[in-house]
Amino acid sequence: MDIGRIDLNLLVHLDVLLREQNVTKAASHLGITQPAMSNGLKRLRNLFNDPLLVRTSDGMAPTELALTLKPQVRDILSKVEKVVQPERSFDLNSGRIFRIMASDYAESTLIPGVLAEVRRQAPTITLDVLTPSDVSFEDVEQGRVDMAINRFDTLPQSFHQKTIWRDSFSCLMSPDNVLVKNFDLDSYLQASHIWVSKTGFGVGVGVNPKDVQRLGWVDEALGRLGGKRDISVFTRHYQSAMQLAQQHDLVATLPTRAAKLKSQSSKLVVKAPPFDIPEFELKMAWSPLLQHNAGHKWLRQLIVSVADASV
Repeated sequence: MDIGRIDLNLLVHLDVLLREQNVTKAASHLGITQPAMSNGLKRLRNLFNDPLLVRTSDGMAPTELALTLKPQVRDILSKVEKVVQPERSFDLNSGRIFRIMASDYAESTLIPGVLAEVRRQAPTITLDVLTPSDVSFEDVEQGRVDMAINRFDTLPQSFHQKTIWRDSFSCLMSPDNVLVKNFDLDSYLQASHIWVSKTGFGVGVGVNPKDVQRLGWVDEALGRLGGKRDISVFTRHYQSAMQLAQQHDLVATLPTRAAKLKSQSSKLVVKAPPFDIPEFELKMAWSPLLQHNAGHKWLRQLIVSVADASV
């Protein structure tokens, strides 16, 4: 196929169509008429010899080929944008609002340092910190949310991502807890526990205590040893877990950086777990639409520098 005979504007049409999965919305986004967008889709179908988008009861759905093309087309257009657009510096007095989805863990351990540095460098900038339940993959993919910071089991192929840091696990308990003086695997298994976690995106669902594979790192590690925790309470908030751990007979096993926030508290004791738990990665993820945005690049670099300085 002679690439010189291909209208490369069709790739722009395809990028928007696959993002919106709606001809009318795609046309509005590009500022063209719906018939022109429909004609573009027809030409794309002929070009790739594939329907690309098919009508279902839930609207337009991408074909298998379209799903394969989506990250490739976005990557191509992103590189073209970088070539044709001059490098611009970010105006630190722009008053821009950055929307960041952050887990409770990230909000407690990372965001305070990020906010302090933002206020030092660009005091007119505002941070709007959202919870995982506020945000969907689509919100990030379309750039409505600038950044997602969390532990992710999976991410869409099109997303850019970077590991912020790796963290281990620690245990929090009251100094009055009988385990403080004899904290081994047997006593850990006999204790009452606080489960805390919230990864990924979207509204959470109830936890099944019997489904060890879905309870996370701590319970999977125990399962490999043939052990199982007696969990008294499930929470999605690390600050709540820290408060609950002040009760005389409860143990919270949570990321070390979160646990250390209470290391100076007279009401809590930080202990190393009596078994090995694999470390995890805190990551930030963002849309390819924002990859070359000057303000977004500034924010990403700031977050990385804050994280590196906190090690």
